[in-house]
Amino acid sequence: MIRFVTETGSTNSDLAAQLRAGEAVPEGQWLVADRQLAGRGRQGRNWFDGSGNFMGSTVVHVSPRDPNPATLALVAGVAAYEAVAEILADPSRLRLKWPNDLMLGDAKLAGILLEREGDAIIVGMGINLAVAPALPDRRTIALTALGPAPDRDLFARALAAAFDRELERWRTYGLEPLVRRWESAAHAAGTPLKVHPPGEGMLEGSFVGLTDEGALSLRLADGSTRAIHAGDVMLVNEES
Repeated sequence: MIRFVTETGSTNSDLAAQLRAGEAVPEGQWLVADRQLAGRGRQGRNWFDGSGNFMGSTVVHVSPRDPNPATLALVAGVAAYEAVAEILADPSRLRLKWPNDLMLGDAKLAGILLEREGDAIIVGMGINLAVAPALPDRRTIALTALGPAPDRDLFARALAAAFDRELERWRTYGLEPLVRRWESAAHAAGTPLKVHPPGEGMLEGSFVGLTDEGALSLRLADGSTRAIHAGDVMLVNEES
């Protein structure tokens, strides 16, 4: 089920408010807005209202039997990749970047924001179908760079179906196949990266892959490999 609204502050915030109020927010239900007046990304960044873009959120109710809830970022990334790849004549330039970006070439096409509310994880996605926001520190792109903008409502239904499939696989088969599928959609091993872990300086290295737990594996200049569990990651040629 998808609920479309003309305008709101943030679809993530709306679902969080419903959960805090004790309202039932079932899995599989999405809230999608034409405009967001207070949309946000990771690290509290403001996010473009994106008229014509996909801006929506859903809820996953996690249990102790589920894999690590943080890996829902990988689930969402693979779902976004699959939904976008279906509508591209040539998806060869489409890539995932850890932890939560979908890239087209070296430009950001989509972002994912996970927030926890009790035993629920709110998964928010913003995908540039029509217009790309101007960001000060990285390149962005919309699908209109390749042709007409896809129909937002049809895309929303395709994305919701893809997310349902990936969520079921996550619960049924665990992390190993998810990690392998995410890696198959990511930039190549050896890609130069800059990583800014919380509370540390900038690290530079190359992409190795993901650990079994879904963390980023970064090879440093001295040849050692470090697992990155949180932080901003940029392709070296992504910076504007």
